[in-house]
Amino acid sequence: MNQGKILVVEDEESQRKVLKKALEGEGYWVQTVENGRLAQAALRENNFDVCLIDINLPDVDGLTLLKEAKEAGIDSSIIIVTGRNTMRNAIEAMKNGAFDYVTKPWDLEEISLLVKHTLENRKLIQDFRDLKMEVRKSYEPGNMVGTSPAMQKVYKVIGQVANTDATILIQGESGTGKELVAKTIHYNSPRWNRPFTAVHCAAIPRELLESDLFGHEKGSFTGALERRIGKFELAEEGTLLLDEVGDIPLELQTKLLRVLQEREYSRVGGREVLKANVRILAATNQELERAVKEKRFREDLYFRLKVIPIYLPPLRERKGDIPQLVSYFIDKTNREMGTRISGVSPEALKLLEERSWPGNVRELENTLIRAAVLSPGSVLFPKDFTLQSPQGGGPPEVDNLSLEEIIHRKLDDYFQRTKGVDVDNLYSLVIERVERPLIELTLRKTRGNQIRAAEILGINRNTLRKKILDLHINVKKNDAE
Repeated sequence: MNQGKILVVEDEESQRKVLKKALEGEGYWVQTVENGRLAQAALRENNFDVCLIDINLPDVDGLTLLKEAKEAGIDSSIIIVTGRNTMRNAIEAMKNGAFDYVTKPWDLEEISLLVKHTLENRKLIQDFRDLKMEVRKSYEPGNMVGTSPAMQKVYKVIGQVANTDATILIQGESGTGKELVAKTIHYNSPRWNRPFTAVHCAAIPRELLESDLFGHEKGSFTGALERRIGKFELAEEGTLLLDEVGDIPLELQTKLLRVLQEREYSRVGGREVLKANVRILAATNQELERAVKEKRFREDLYFRLKVIPIYLPPLRERKGDIPQLVSYFIDKTNREMGTRISGVSPEALKLLEERSWPGNVRELENTLIRAAVLSPGSVLFPKDFTLQSPQGGGPPEVDNLSLEEIIHRKLDDYFQRTKGVDVDNLYSLVIERVERPLIELTLRKTRGNQIRAAEILGINRNTLRKKILDLHINVKKNDAE
């Protein structure tokens, strides 16, 4: 039997009987009433899934019933039945929240299909609501792992700011969980059922970042073949996370500052001024105060973003949380990957607790996933981890290190060798050392095809050409690997 409660509001008795018989034949529970007053009482007393309401009733017209039902918060899907197929009736019905409208003389098969479609749509909406509630539950502050004093401070601030619209700057090293904190704030705010949108500013080419944030109009630049909606529009009424905000170019920082001050912006190449009803969260692994002193980041933007700061400590400063994190990630890996790890040995846990974890919580999670998947047993021992204990001999194998960890170790070694003496332009030097092998390897993989290499790197071909010239990279056509 179909699940669904239907209310039919129709003043003609013969049509009421025909609809009731037809819908009950489909397996629905059906109640019929002949006027608006009885319909009002029925809507108050029962939770109907679908209401078929005639627009012309002897006492209260159908559009008035529709408005009253929506104003009262009644969740029924309402279909307006009209004897006059006029544009005015259609517009009024849809404007006031009707799911659909149908004209007389109606066809029973059409009514049956419309009711079925309406119920299917309601189920999809309810499933979506249930899914969003599940997502929200997973981001409750109590689900974050760690009881160290440093993390208790983080939880306290989240609880204080979640219900506000204050702009928040989340600072911490890579892998500490900045996006997790941002999502926790969003899903515990009044905006939780609206979009959460993240922009990874460092991963988007500089020349495309403005379009990605604000959108663009058709023809505003070469390649703009159609209008594009930016992240600010996609996050309307929700939350926008500007991840790695320190990588936003100076010229774009000015436009971002305007959005924060005026709450309005325009698409690239457009004149229309759009309102930004968006909560802004920003995250960075950089020291923005230093970036301000070095004129790489606007001071006024920095203070606009840092209305409320949240500092996420690196894992080496909260080692007391490692046992909890290990247990959490093992349970998560067992659920998601079908592994059957029951725990780690005391020796293995000691090894994990003594490690410095330059890649922070993300590195710990990846290490445990790798060990859980490859371990032949149900308990993880030191031999299951390809890690270097602080008391050990040589460095760990490069294959077992993340790129972030390799760079961290190289820079740490550099500062130790130079006794902390400052060097000019270190940021540019490091970026060049990473960029050169990345571009050279990509060009080799594409046999010198710059168009394909630019696509793989996610940058404009002209940008790639400029980098090849600036970095003095020798390009060989059809260069085999």
